[in-house]
Formats: sequence, C-alpha cells, structure tokens
Amino acid sequence: MKVLFVTSEARPFAASGGLADVSAALPKALCAAGHNVRVIMPLYGAIPGNLREGMRFLKAISVPVSWRRQYCGIFEAKYDGVITYFLDNEYYFRRAGLYGHYDDAERFAFFARAVLETLIHIDFAPAALHCNDWQTALVPVYRQLFYTAVPKLGGVKTVMTVHNIQYQGVYGKELINDVFGIPSTGEPLVTFNRDINLLKGGLECADRITTVSPTYAREILDPWFSHGLDPILRDRRWKLSGIINGIDTEALNPETDPALYAHYSAEDLSGKEENKEKLLERLGLFQNGEPLIGMVTRLTGHKGLDLVRAKLDAILQKGVRMVVLGSGDWEYQEFFEGKARQYPGRLSFCKGFIPELAQKIYAGADMFLMPSRQEPCGLAQMIALRYGTIPIVRETGGLADTVRDSGDGEGNGFTFAPYSPSDMVHAVFRAVEGYANREGWRVLQKRAMDCDNSWKKSAEEYARLYKSIK
Repeated sequence: MKVLFVTSEARPFAASGGLADVSAALPKALCAAGHNVRVIMPLYGAIPGNLREGMRFLKAISVPVSWRRQYCGIFEAKYDGVITYFLDNEYYFRRAGLYGHYDDAERFAFFARAVLETLIHIDFAPAALHCNDWQTALVPVYRQLFYTAVPKLGGVKTVMTVHNIQYQGVYGKELINDVFGIPSTGEPLVTFNRDINLLKGGLECADRITTVSPTYAREILDPWFSHGLDPILRDRRWKLSGIINGIDTEALNPETDPALYAHYSAEDLSGKEENKEKLLERLGLFQNGEPLIGMVTRLTGHKGLDLVRAKLDAILQKGVRMVVLGSGDWEYQEFFEGKARQYPGRLSFCKGFIPELAQKIYAGADMFLMPSRQEPCGLAQMIALRYGTIPIVRETGGLADTVRDSGDGEGNGFTFAPYSPSDMVHAVFRAVEGYANREGWRVLQKRAMDCDNSWKKSAEEYARLYKSIK
C-alpha cells in the first residue's frame, strides 16, 4: 500500500521530541513489511550539511497561501530505506528552532498546502496521507476544501494522529482568511470556542483519527485529559483508535549498544551489574548493594514530579540510591540540585539531556520511575524493559498498556493508579522489597526483557487501519 507520512519533524534530519522518533521508525517498519511508505517534511535550515548532501532537487513549484503565492522547492533523499521529500522555503524554514516563531500559523499553513501541491507534481500517488499533530492538521482540511476535484487527490484518504492533545494550534479568528485562506463556508471546520483550532479541523476532516496508545484513546474522551476537545472526539468516536508506539529494538539492544560499559542479555545479566557499578562510580553514588532508581525525564509537572518532590526524602531514606537526568522547569531543577547536595552519595542530579548517559542509566539502574500525570504513550518505560530495568509507573496512557504489575506473578513492573504521593511511594517500596529477593528479581528482569515492544506489531496495526478506510 502507498502512504505518505506527513510530519513536521523526523530523525535524523530534525527533531524536538518523540514525534521525530515515530516519523523515522514507523515508516521504516512499514517499508520493511512491504508497503511503499514515504515521508514529507519541511527543509529546515538546521538539517545538518552531511544529510543535505544526499538530497536531490526535483523541481520548484508555486504554492497558494491565502491570497498570495510562495516558492516551494521539492527535494528528495533516501535514508534507512525510506524516501523522504523535503519542502524548501527559506523564509519559513531557515530559522533557529523548529517551532515557537511569531508566524508559526502561516509557516504550517504553507506546509500543508505545499504537501498537497507537491503530490500533483511528483511521481507518487498515495492511497492515504498520514498526518501528525497540529502542524499538519490543515492537510485534511485543505484537501476537503480545495482538492476533491483534483484527480490525484480527490480519492486519497487521510489519517490524523494525535501524539499529545495538549498542543492544538490555537489562533485568533482574524487569521482565518488572510493567513489560512479558508472561505466562510469552511469556517465551521476549524472554529472552536471562538478561536481557530487547527487540530480540531484535522479531527473533523480526517477519515480516521488515531492516537499513540489504546488507553490514551479512551482517556482523551474525558475532559480531564482532552484539553477541551473531548466533545469533538466523543462525536467522532467511531473513527478514533489507539495504536501503541514501539521502539527501535535494533538500536536499543543491550547486547550491542555502544554507549554501555558492558553488554548483556536476558540469559546472561552479569554485564548489567558491571554497568551499574561503573555508573555509580561515575555519578559518585554509594557502592553498597542497595537498589538504584533511575529517571530520564523532562522536568515538567505532567511527568509527576510533584509526587516525587513530596516523597523523595522517604524514598532516599528507605535505603536506595537515585539518579535523575533531565531539564525543564526551574523549580524542579532547583529542587533536585538542592536534594543532591542534601543527600550526597544517594542522589545524583544531571541537568540537561545527555544521550550516552541516558543509555547508561537505562542499563545500569535497577528500577525506572515514571509517575506521570499524563503519558500519551511513553518510550522510556519500553526502553527500560528492553534493558532489564524494572519500571515503576502510574497507570495512565501508554504506561498502562505496556507495564503490568508483577504482583500477580506474571507482570513486568510495578504500577499504581491514583495520582497521589502515597500511592506512588507504596509502589516504590514494593519494588524495593521485590529487589531483596534476588532470584525472583532476576526472573522479573528476564520477563521484562522478553517483552516485544518493537515497531513490527504497531506497523501491522497501522497497515490494517489504512486498508480499512473505504
């Protein structure tokens, strides 16, 4: 099946978060399964020169942006077996950073029209356009408004994936004509609560809506999770489904990962102990046989750090060591810096994101804490499982879909449901008690490492979804 994956970022070209990982891994997995899936994204100025060298210029076209027309250059490259198209306009995309500019509304309105115009001019006719988040949500809207009579685009189907419903692309109604070029007959598609809501428009016009885990698909029907869009989603529940993300199990492999101090497998965990010892030495933490809890996280409230702040003293006084790697809100950075000074040898706080250190934490820690308030999918818990590091998570979003409490003797981690400090710390203490049974812990580690969180299963579900659209 032919599919065009429409995204505002993709690794290794440009990335700001998990969307870039999905935009690389899912098309790759679909291509490996025999489907013809290609990617289209902006040609950002930040794309490294060595990656630009492999790009081939196809042609230049003119793209309508409301009442004006703008240049668009179409480039093509093949990376990791996947063909990617890059849409060039230096005024819109040759800037520092991917998002956060004063004219993001116009930048991504241009991108959405350019995607559809590009399809008229290239030798690729997809059966479906798979759009992702608010930056691409105008693609289904514009297709419905302007391209149903275009032979190559009239019958194409659209899928809209919500990676995080918090980000919706909300703008004032004064932009509807001059920036978005949407006629009065199309206003109801994109207006919501007296504003323009681009994601709402994508949900309205797409043939199917997906999100990144089955549990999150249910959660966003609830006002507590939906950031206001629950009535739109409830009315369109018939076309909503959740498909869990995966991880790249080739790159994330404790038997081959070059970032590790030592390699190991589910059958031979001796290398994991060496990783722990050398990580503790690097971090200046006590080498005393106690368990090590790791966190690799953005330091923001929705990651559950208020729960950690409330109970960190109790956790550290329980007889554990802890390492936190991340950056974000200054209040949490200051909190962890202060606690690291208060508990030398027990707590290490590493500010920022250091990829090689993150891998060493996944491999060297005994447990991995993710007490998120909301977590649409989450990749860190799947990486932890892959490395035999037992996740402690709250039962929300993708965490609930990938981690099952081991209290039944069959699970792969420790979970809690109510969003409360006491419930979180109880799950942590249960994990610490489980760690004391070394033989049972090794069984749990093997069970965790045997979990299949590869992209293969998810790609099969997406392929079935594409084929189901009539």
